[in-house]
Amino acid sequence: MHVRGAFSDAERPTRPPRPATRTENVTTHTQVQADPEVGTRIRTGPLTTNYHDRGAGDPLLLLHGSGPGVSAWANWRLPMPHLESRHRVIAPDLAGFGHTPVPDDWEFSTQTWLRQVVDLLDALGIERTSVVGNSFGGSMALALAIHHPERVDRLVLMGSVGVPFEITEGLDAVWGYEPSVETMGHLIRDVFAYDPSLASDDLVRMRYEASLRPGSQDAFSRMFPAPRQRWVDAMAHGEADLRALPHPTLLVHGRDDKVIPLSTTLTLLDWIDDAQAHIFGRCGHWTQIEHTEAFSRLVLDFLAG
Repeated sequence: MHVRGAFSDAERPTRPPRPATRTENVTTHTQVQADPEVGTRIRTGPLTTNYHDRGAGDPLLLLHGSGPGVSAWANWRLPMPHLESRHRVIAPDLAGFGHTPVPDDWEFSTQTWLRQVVDLLDALGIERTSVVGNSFGGSMALALAIHHPERVDRLVLMGSVGVPFEITEGLDAVWGYEPSVETMGHLIRDVFAYDPSLASDDLVRMRYEASLRPGSQDAFSRMFPAPRQRWVDAMAHGEADLRALPHPTLLVHGRDDKVIPLSTTLTLLDWIDDAQAHIFGRCGHWTQIEHTEAFSRLVLDFLAG
């Protein structure tokens, strides 16, 4: 295990990407251009998943977090241009988020989200991929690595859920969101970001309006009802399973994260044998937004091995 507390701005040598084959499936793909949050739609089991497919090279799956109004595009729009310069980036809206709707009787669980991810990889013909998981998405990335280890190359876990911890006031507020511009502004300025100036009025309005998308708030309210500690516990993986992971793993965390405590990354660093960690100072829960360029270089260098 190795902890990195500093990061050089210098570019390091990287391996050339291997070409990745895309699946041509005109019967299940529909391209929509108007809304940047809408990418390509594809059938994944009982769901129609919205996802973004950009760049070329070794595949890289990006799994977003669980904040209100989140989507793959909202979560990854800033680092994606960097990451797609060397990788084929696949960024889906997980079930109930963004533009991946679910039936009224859908059961939200690690098992159903994991099934969606596996179905997506199968539909795209991707046998093996590296995975970047943000917060809630980190737990899903770990679930994929634990239950389908042959499908995962390398792991990047950012402010990740996936081990036991006492729910923070910040996470309880995020999962307990009731729609209003004021509440969204509070979450972005005072909970998610270290520097509140990053939370522009346009960003607050965009996320607020996204949280009002038809079906979104109903689905979100059903995901994590109070008491919410049980959902933290449900996403925690067993110590033995994590210790058995063979995958090289990069752990990333904001030192000042108010949503997921830094202790989760330190626990993962202890339990995952082939792990290293990078802690960003002056950083909250949005590492990929607060430190986009440094985060992207860090991830690309790690994936290059």
